[in-house]
Amino acid sequence: MNKGIKMVSIAGYLPDNVVTNDDLSKIMETSDEWIQSHTGIKQRYYAFNENTSDLATEVGKKLLERANLKPEDIDLLIVSTISPDAITPSTAAIVEKKLNLKSAFAFDISAACAGFIYALSTAHKFLVSGLYRRAMVISAETNSKMMDFKDRTSAVFFGDGAAGMIVEATDDEKENIYLSEKLITVGNEEVIHSGRIAPLKEISSDNYPSMDAFYQNGREVYNFVTTDIVKHIKGFLETNKVNSKDLSYVITHQANLRLIEIISKEIEVPLNRVATDVKECGNTSSVGIPLALARKFEDENITGKVLLTGFGAGLAYGSILLEFDE
Repeated sequence: MNKGIKMVSIAGYLPDNVVTNDDLSKIMETSDEWIQSHTGIKQRYYAFNENTSDLATEVGKKLLERANLKPEDIDLLIVSTISPDAITPSTAAIVEKKLNLKSAFAFDISAACAGFIYALSTAHKFLVSGLYRRAMVISAETNSKMMDFKDRTSAVFFGDGAAGMIVEATDDEKENIYLSEKLITVGNEEVIHSGRIAPLKEISSDNYPSMDAFYQNGREVYNFVTTDIVKHIKGFLETNKVNSKDLSYVITHQANLRLIEIISKEIEVPLNRVATDVKECGNTSSVGIPLALARKFEDENITGKVLLTGFGAGLAYGSILLEFDE
């Protein structure tokens, strides 16, 4: 059994196509003023002619290069996504081939906006088992392909992107970044859903699967975040005997700026210690947390305790407490 994991590299990737609020106002009844006042989002990125596996592959290339590792050095690949290339095979299997990860087994995790939390937690368990050494954990989303662009209550939020990290098993307690975790699922499919497939009704040549577009109940999401998620974070910190003042950074799911501001206030962590990328990137579902963390690492050498909290459809949510040494 290994004692923990250490981060070897971290990276993010965004498509080339910037979609502004004004761009959206040309195809739906909305405006830059409405979107910014309600969500804090100025723009987002869309992947034209790129699929989820393409975005994940670009991140994987960066991760290997920054870690100075070869593809065969990776034992496990986990891709968190709710916008896979296909129902089967897994997007992770496609990325494994594109990156030539010959030594790795690969699979997807679908936990919506809590996806990176679930994926990193899963990788941690494989690595501390002592059976595997290195894992590549990637969140990748092409949310744009799921949107109903007549629904301004959902479509204006979301963007595409990918981000992730390579983590490695360690026996050195001083290298271990993984302090604690808490994962929760409360089954409620009606608040947020997408791509639901109707069951077969009869054997017929006319029968074919049909999927619905992305949907979220904004009011229910707001209530969920401002009550359950705030309570969850406070309880998680209390259980781990961590004062909010002891946190170097908090990185939550990048749902929208208004919800992040409320969380910041409720847990008494000033906004300058809450990493955000939602203004420029929109809600990138499971990508938001690793992307914000990767961009923060590009700006500075992060040290101390960092709280990651994801929440989304399921309803799935959870937190991981990390600590980075100098």
